[in-house]
Amino acid sequence: MLEIENLSRQFNGRSVLNKVSLRLEAGEYVAIVGESGVGKSTLLNLVAGLDRPDGGRLALDGVDYAGLDEEALTRLRRDRLGFVFQAFHVLPHLSVGQNVALPLWLQGVDDALAAAAARKLLAAVGLGERAASWPRELSGGELQRVAIARALVHAPRLVLADEPTGNLDPGNAAKVLALLGERIRAAGAIGILVTHSPAAAATADRVLQLTPEGLRECGRRVVP
Repeated sequence: MLEIENLSRQFNGRSVLNKVSLRLEAGEYVAIVGESGVGKSTLLNLVAGLDRPDGGRLALDGVDYAGLDEEALTRLRRDRLGFVFQAFHVLPHLSVGQNVALPLWLQGVDDALAAAAARKLLAAVGLGERAASWPRELSGGELQRVAIARALVHAPRLVLADEPTGNLDPGNAAKVLALLGERIRAAGAIGILVTHSPAAAATADRVLQLTPEGLRECGRRVVP
């Protein structure tokens, strides 16, 4: 469970977030939308433990962020969080399989076990034959699928996606979004998608709008 209670953050005396609250259970996948400058990226950074709030509470599976020092927050991100970014951040000097295995290496998992897990996730995202390829040999849509596999390979409790399709054409964007939601739900993880795109937001189970007064629900996905 992710618990966000009355979260607030200020910069240079200006309130960016004000009393934001949200509770998410395992398997929930939500999209957060809002106008530019309303604090979407700030909220994501706080949830990721990359920034500290000025007020309020954050907890993941009962672990309160306030009680964690920087080293403990780093471990939390390494062990329990997965990230998918707009710019992919796939490392060019590592093969596709090595990129996906990286989170497991950082946890000290045996190389053979990490490689096997990477191959399994690559197969799940339709890239089972590309483990030995180099990132430069892949398209943008394929690179984002690599990023999704890497974000999920270590079975994180929380997956954060920041405009993950901003650099993709509409066709690839739709495929990547469908895959992201499918894999989050299948893994029983908590997923948060931050986006400015209504079409992207509609692929999540719930859409929440971030406003200066906090979060408000905009709708839920209709499952056929």
